[in-house]
Amino acid sequence: MGFRFETLCQHLADENRMENHYGAISFPIYQTATFAHPAVGESTGYDYSRLQNPTREHLEKVVASLEKGIDALGFSSGMAAIATLMELFRPGDHLIIDSDLYGGSIRLFQEISEKNGISFTRVDCYRENVENYLTEKTRAVFIETPTNPMMNVTDIGKLAGITRKHNLLLVVDNTFLSPYFQNPLELGADLVVHSGTKYLGGHNDAIAGFLVTKSEEISEKLRFILKTTGSGLAPFDSWLILRGIKTLSVRMERAQENAMKLAGWLEEQPFVKKVIYPGLSSHPGYEIMKKQSRGFGAMITFEVKSKEMALSILKRVKMISFAESLGGTETLITYPITQTHADVPAKVLAQNGITDCILRVSVGIENIEDIIEDLKQASGT
Repeated sequence: MGFRFETLCQHLADENRMENHYGAISFPIYQTATFAHPAVGESTGYDYSRLQNPTREHLEKVVASLEKGIDALGFSSGMAAIATLMELFRPGDHLIIDSDLYGGSIRLFQEISEKNGISFTRVDCYRENVENYLTEKTRAVFIETPTNPMMNVTDIGKLAGITRKHNLLLVVDNTFLSPYFQNPLELGADLVVHSGTKYLGGHNDAIAGFLVTKSEEISEKLRFILKTTGSGLAPFDSWLILRGIKTLSVRMERAQENAMKLAGWLEEQPFVKKVIYPGLSSHPGYEIMKKQSRGFGAMITFEVKSKEMALSILKRVKMISFAESLGGTETLITYPITQTHADVPAKVLAQNGITDCILRVSVGIENIEDIIEDLKQASGT
């Protein structure tokens, strides 16, 4: 029996939970480091939680099913997932990465991966022809869509055609939309990255990361790296993400509904210079989003008319929290230039349009009128 998305958030189609876990509705937390063996050559199926744990395994099956992959691997953070991904490559390899990426990814590539002999070319993948930047050493293309924080939208299917032609891996960070709104593997990507801390967890109470693939070969390689480096997600954190996924569909719908209304309101405000939200028909990626996604998400970036206005809003918000991260039930406002992208070189920030007037909002599920009222009083309008 095949379940639809909302049902898959609650139930795996092939699980035997009632028989194996005493009828527990909430999947049990197997808080154990090691597992006893009945005898030499016999096993319960588990040896040591660094390798695998029943709670993490169940979560991984859920995430794989939501992303239409054959395997998902749970990590201690989104950055641990990307760091593991980079172990697929060797010194001398070359990757094309999107120009506008999360600051933590940029830091990893510049400070760790380059030290290990991997080179990168930054490309505006949403508007440039990636083929113009390929070399004989290129092994993969890494993108976010929409990007963080400037919300650029890349045509995944079109880019996948190029990567298949040249036998390259296409890696898509799908954190902003979650599998509820977008499934990059079905569009031709080879690997999907998630910061599970964000929409999958959804409650700002657990840190996690995921890699999802449709390739048996890639899965085998990644599982060997995870086992060797010990970066797997702990049982209790796995359970927290499982609990969050149960409400993923309803949270995404409500947050997106709020984001659409907030974006419309922001467009009308005199203190706002520009609103960047792919759900607006004025966004250059609007038509691509309609083609490859089932929604537009709940992330909004907007530019105010001065640095002073940006700082005033951050200081005066009351209900909305001035905090890093995104994807929780609460609305958060972030100042990318000093928070998520603090380690990004000034030249790169300028090229991407990330200035001291840019604010990013992760729209939550509160009453939209309260969100608007808070921004109204914070801006002095």
